[in-house]
Amino acid sequence: MASAMNGCGGGGGGGGVMKRMGLLRVQYYCVMGAVAAAVVLATLRYMPAPATAPPTVAGVDGGGATVRSSAAAVDAAAAAAPGGGGVERGKGKRKHVWSGEEEEVAAEKKAAAGVVVFNFGDSNSDTGGVAAVMGIHIAAPEGRAYFHHPTGRLSDGRVILDFICESLNTHHLSPFMRPLGADYNNGVNFAIAGSTATPGETTFSLDVQLDQFIFFKERCLESIERGEDAPIDSKGFENALYTMDIGHNDLMGVLHLPYDEILQKLPPIVAEIRKAIETLHKNGAKKFWIHGTGALGCLPQKLATRGEIDRDLDEHGCITRINNVAKRFNKLLSETCDDLRLQFASSTIVFVDMFAIKYDLVANHTKHGIEKPLMTCCGHGGPPYNYDPKKSCTANDKDLCKLGEKFISWDGVHFTDAANEIVASKVISGEFSIPRIKLTASVVRPKKAKNSRL
Repeated sequence: MASAMNGCGGGGGGGGVMKRMGLLRVQYYCVMGAVAAAVVLATLRYMPAPATAPPTVAGVDGGGATVRSSAAAVDAAAAAAPGGGGVERGKGKRKHVWSGEEEEVAAEKKAAAGVVVFNFGDSNSDTGGVAAVMGIHIAAPEGRAYFHHPTGRLSDGRVILDFICESLNTHHLSPFMRPLGADYNNGVNFAIAGSTATPGETTFSLDVQLDQFIFFKERCLESIERGEDAPIDSKGFENALYTMDIGHNDLMGVLHLPYDEILQKLPPIVAEIRKAIETLHKNGAKKFWIHGTGALGCLPQKLATRGEIDRDLDEHGCITRINNVAKRFNKLLSETCDDLRLQFASSTIVFVDMFAIKYDLVANHTKHGIEKPLMTCCGHGGPPYNYDPKKSCTANDKDLCKLGEKFISWDGVHFTDAANEIVASKVISGEFSIPRIKLTASVVRPKKAKNSRL
């Protein structure tokens, strides 16, 4: 084959090969020229005409300068929002029309981004985390009172955290692990039902939730350094409100022990919460809102399943021993917050006495329009507690309370939307806080936004 290519097979054969190669080169250049011409023509045909005065997009870059959009960006916005400000097309003419709606939308987004909240906790503040991460299908009647469908919250409606967000005029926090529909522009909810403050006791204990937060923060800041978008910037993390509502499951896990042994278990639990606050502070957090535990001895679950050790009830029908444990836990946590307030003098660290708030709901239930403070709404068995640990509530249960009836307990452990609203109003007021400060006092609030119905 090599000899043929060198022309050794005869003079005529070699000349024919060279001639054919020359023709191939000519054809190649012709084809390439035609392709180049087509590209140029297409570019000229579809290139947008330059705008003499491009409209200003109401966005702000990192330095506070106004960002201007290109004609292509305005076209895209017009296509995405027909009927709004955009581009009018005429015969060979393009006229930019600025309606002002873009500025209003951007202003609303900027306002909504004015509040950032990061929450750590258990089922008392879980907004769908456990359902997302564990793939648990939480069915009706969960969510019936407010969302009108299950959302992953262990309630018939909102949890206290939802009311906190509403008071700050921002939408409800998305769970960290929600695969669809998450919006982290106003913060993240790391709370997972069943979580403990003590490491290793549960999969998503407080230390794991902190690791998730640090991971989230690092990814946000790294994205910004690369010039990419991120839901929260460094200022957002610095000015955020850090809320914590955890420790209840730790207490539930030791209530079977003798009273003196339980008290010995409390300092290590509180120490973990302290460690979490210190870790967050080390990562730039400055505003902390820490919830104590509630009146656990008034929960229908505890009342319906109590043994001989818990036969002593107080004047309102709650278990004295368990409530004393809860009060002791809160005392230790409050003292810890006092110490941290001295240690981090430039930070705001608020402790909220949730026991006082929730016990008042039972003790003064008639004032709040509640007839049966110790009964479960979504339960089994009827009076006095309507709670059966062997049965779960369904939408068709005969013992399910009527929609609109005021109950404290939804399922024997968690509160109803109505009860959470009352509790949240007292939390937000600052009346039960140390120091006595309103939740909104240290947070810059944007103008009111519509409530979330996630």
